[in-house]
Amino acid sequence: MNQLYEFDLVVIGSGPAGQHAAIQAAKLKKRVAMIERMTGVGGVSVHTGTLPSKTFREAVVSLKRGTVRRSLEAAGASPIRLTMQMLLERVEEVIREEQREIRDTLVRNGIELLHGFGSFLDPHTIAIDSAAGDRQVTTEFVLLSTGTRPVVPADCPNQSNEAFPIILTSDTIGSLATIPATLLVIGGGVIGVEYASMFAELGTKVTLIERTERPISFMDHETIDEMIHQLREHDVVFRCNETVTKIAVSDSTPPRVIVELESGKRISADAALISAGRQGCTEGLHLEDAGLTADSRGRITVDANYRTKVAHIFAAGDLIGFPALAATSAAQGRIAACVMFDNPVSPMGDDYPFGIYAIPEISSAGASEQKLTAAKVPYEIGIARYSEIARGKIAETEQGFLKLIFHRETHLLLGVHIFGARATELVHIGQAVLRLKGGLDFFLSNVFNCPTFAECYKIAALNASNNLRNNA
Repeated sequence: MNQLYEFDLVVIGSGPAGQHAAIQAAKLKKRVAMIERMTGVGGVSVHTGTLPSKTFREAVVSLKRGTVRRSLEAAGASPIRLTMQMLLERVEEVIREEQREIRDTLVRNGIELLHGFGSFLDPHTIAIDSAAGDRQVTTEFVLLSTGTRPVVPADCPNQSNEAFPIILTSDTIGSLATIPATLLVIGGGVIGVEYASMFAELGTKVTLIERTERPISFMDHETIDEMIHQLREHDVVFRCNETVTKIAVSDSTPPRVIVELESGKRISADAALISAGRQGCTEGLHLEDAGLTADSRGRITVDANYRTKVAHIFAAGDLIGFPALAATSAAQGRIAACVMFDNPVSPMGDDYPFGIYAIPEISSAGASEQKLTAAKVPYEIGIARYSEIARGKIAETEQGFLKLIFHRETHLLLGVHIFGARATELVHIGQAVLRLKGGLDFFLSNVFNCPTFAECYKIAALNASNNLRNNA
């Protein structure tokens, strides 16, 4: 341990990247402190991002479709009228429980938790501005994991002082007093699509505006097209290749959001959710005093080991950009801590899964068809639909499919793409085969429990085998 400094590692931010870096360093017997500006731990992931949105989704599914609701109504009870309060109570309960678990884990590992706003005085000294009293700490290494915040257009009406705002972001969606009858979702990224599907499930008339050809354009196009088809059946309207030129609030009672598009369209709704990108939370960190700069979106550039241009300062999580997933952020934080203290560690690799918690779910790992086509890689696909398996019928969820992509010559698995119930769980079978360089033979020879959604892997592999034979 370097006794020149008070700590071996100071982590700024308590999200997944910060947590896993701090815990890994503590396991290596290092002196670790974590600075968190919020009163609770967990960062954006716990407070306004991953956990709240996924819990909100489960609350929607269980209260709207759940067996308890159906049993009550079958017994003659009046139809249950869902409210935002009912949905958000569950979200708040899960957030409290997760914060308690994270704090307990940090304490068990001897990590000193310092509440306040951290900023650099010099590359090894950090000032902490806290209501409990200001403090300075010195450290050998630093990990920046301060996360991101939603980007709001500069000319967007300011609703920060409104008791019941109707222009919202993922940070403020919980302030909705009632379930809106109509909702505009501006931005067709992961967050926009997730909330669009959730509110559509609640009966809200949703219009999604996206400036590109399709939402979530980095995902497999066929999978996204299937999602669009299903959401249209819930009356979601997609306005793609459209750019928003103005957002305003009407003078009516109650007020409405009015959006004007570059194409000349004018759309109004009870509320709007802005999900048009995120900005790194680097304001006030005084990066220049540490020899660092952020780009125009507040992101920090790192190398393959998450080291910045200042050798002892690392950054991980959403702050460094794509893929900005809770799972990848956690892996990045752990790898960074191992590299700092010369502990052997394997790279994260490229076959990590994407999970989109829409209703239904979407998940993938590996390459998409469009990526392989662009790279001129020969491939064949196999598809299995949930309607083909008994589990789909038992679960009353036959809307879904699993697609496997195999190399035409080597038969190695190149990609797995799933749309439907349990997609974010089911994808890990395909991910494991990808990481272990497996292929068609594994799926053809393996036995899967019946009835399960996992049977789709066998059916998709048989379909791919037939396609390879027919197209030989």
